[in-house]
Amino acid sequence: MNLARILEHWAGHCPSRVALHFEGVDLTYAELWERVERTARALRAAKGERIAWLGYNHPEVLVLLFAAARRGAIVVPLNWRLTAAEHKTILQDCRPRWLFSDADFAPAARELGIPLGSLESDAGSGAAGTDDDELLIVYTSGTTGKPKGAVLTQAALLWNGYNSMHAHDLGQEDHVLSTLPMFHVGGLNNQTVPALLAGATVTLHKRFEAGAWLADVQARKPTLSLLVPATMQAVIAHGNWAGCDLSSLRLLNTGSMVVPESLIRAFHARGVPVGQIYGATETAPIAIVLLREDAMRKVGSTGKPALHCEVKLMDGEICVRGPNVMRRYWNDPAATAQVLDRDGWFHTGDLARVDEEGYFWIVGRSKDVIISGGENIYPAELENVMADCPAIAESAVVGVADAKWGEAACAVVVRRPGAAINEAAVLALFKNRLARYKHPRRVVFADALPKNALGKIQKHELKKLL
Repeated sequence: MNLARILEHWAGHCPSRVALHFEGVDLTYAELWERVERTARALRAAKGERIAWLGYNHPEVLVLLFAAARRGAIVVPLNWRLTAAEHKTILQDCRPRWLFSDADFAPAARELGIPLGSLESDAGSGAAGTDDDELLIVYTSGTTGKPKGAVLTQAALLWNGYNSMHAHDLGQEDHVLSTLPMFHVGGLNNQTVPALLAGATVTLHKRFEAGAWLADVQARKPTLSLLVPATMQAVIAHGNWAGCDLSSLRLLNTGSMVVPESLIRAFHARGVPVGQIYGATETAPIAIVLLREDAMRKVGSTGKPALHCEVKLMDGEICVRGPNVMRRYWNDPAATAQVLDRDGWFHTGDLARVDEEGYFWIVGRSKDVIISGGENIYPAELENVMADCPAIAESAVVGVADAKWGEAACAVVVRRPGAAINEAAVLALFKNRLARYKHPRRVVFADALPKNALGKIQKHELKKLL
């Protein structure tokens, strides 16, 4: 038995129901399953093989995922915002057998040195996947700046789907508007895959655009959607916000960081309850959820533990255990051991408090991560780039408040004696090295960095100075 069996059953029970709507075209459950079957035949000798995808949101991402489940293969979605150098680092780690791409990224895909895959039918049979097979590797940079591939099994996606059904009261009659990138577990696993497991309909956008989101809320009448704070803000600031009919939405979910209450209340003022989901790539991601019935009275809380996992605080740190938690980091047992203890608890590095009713409230991050517009930025990556510059004696990167993105990276630089490097020259160091969203939005020069007795940079003191 594998994850694809659920899609097969929906195709049998409701063949004419629309599973996916993409760029004006409906794809029924029967048609979606036929594509999955055809692709699975093409992947007949793929048991355990990695299959990478580079491109925007597209139905073929989901076809590839369910076909891989049929064959026991593993999908590696690549963040299209990364540079070629960053992609090559990931591909060298997971060594995929094939790389699939959409038309927009075909030229870039050809330069990455991995055989390009084809979804054309190739009749044949092969080994069948099981719920215990690894299905998804999602890369997230670590605090050292090295990408780590969180390995999720088919069972993890299944149980995460059950958690989503609980979080959204998700069922056959629902219609999900999905616009966030599916190279993140947020865009792929919060609502999109769970909707298909529940027999619902998904309207899929190639990428987020505030005007397109508003237009489809009004025209297609979805019942559910997911936005991160940066996209919530873009929607609220759009010229069509005030006149758009949002009445079909019975719940909007958000997450990825501490969500400004002003954004939540703007949707509440329009009659749309805003739930929250807390989780991580390593938890597939749903771990804590704020349900619709609690949305109005618990603004700012991330809710209570999802139905099919355990959550507890250890010295204030959120720890998660359950069948949705990753199996390991790909090729990195040392990093795995740092976050997964012997009892199966995943240590998130995030800090929270629990109120008298059992609701969790995120209070900070013990890890050094900066979350900008829903994207993780790890200071070590930026600091490693600046360390290569002979004009820089030392540097540190911290997150600062940003009106548009919620948080942005700020580089604090100490020049070497006699060096004349300026802000433009510092920013130029990151070009073609790191994705644009990771670049510092601000550079500050200092005579020295605050340090403790052991010589460690005191970033909390640096933030106070800024």
